[in-house]
Amino acid sequence: MLAGGCFWCTEAVFEPVRGVLEVESGYANGHWPQPTYEQVCSGRSGHAEAVRLVFDPAQVGLRTLLEIFFATHDPTTLNRQGADVGSQYRSAIYSTEPEQERVARQLIDELQAADAFGVPIVTELAPLQRFDAAEAEHQRFFARHPHNGYCLAVAAPKLRHVRQQFAQWLR
Repeated sequence: MLAGGCFWCTEAVFEPVRGVLEVESGYANGHWPQPTYEQVCSGRSGHAEAVRLVFDPAQVGLRTLLEIFFATHDPTTLNRQGADVGSQYRSAIYSTEPEQERVARQLIDELQAADAFGVPIVTELAPLQRFDAAEAEHQRFFARHPHNGYCLAVAAPKLRHVRQQFAQWLR
């Protein structure tokens, strides 16, 4: 489970990656089950907008997915991504098994040691407590609405970056 700001953008980044079998937008690690988009946007539910990735490790490894994640959002800003402000837009990696947390921690430590961002990484690294799928209208939003103003301004540049920097990992 990856939270990198608006889930429309994060979903768009991972859909074309070879070996990613499924990307589902939803709400992670909040205070109550089955929140609505409006409840999450209020900032009071404690959830992060996140995506659930199902991938084939024979085609793409977790480390590669995490490298793409760190290259396509700002892991140094607390509770915001660009103009999107609130705890629901936090940078987070929610693991479902200890090996995922180990790989994520190792990459974060390497990025910090290399001073990759010039400031500390604030990405939350925690076990997944709960994940609730977002409403149907939020699934594959960028793919269905590529000309939406937000998608053009925020998601499309991230996708261009992925195509340039990670072309070898795309379908």
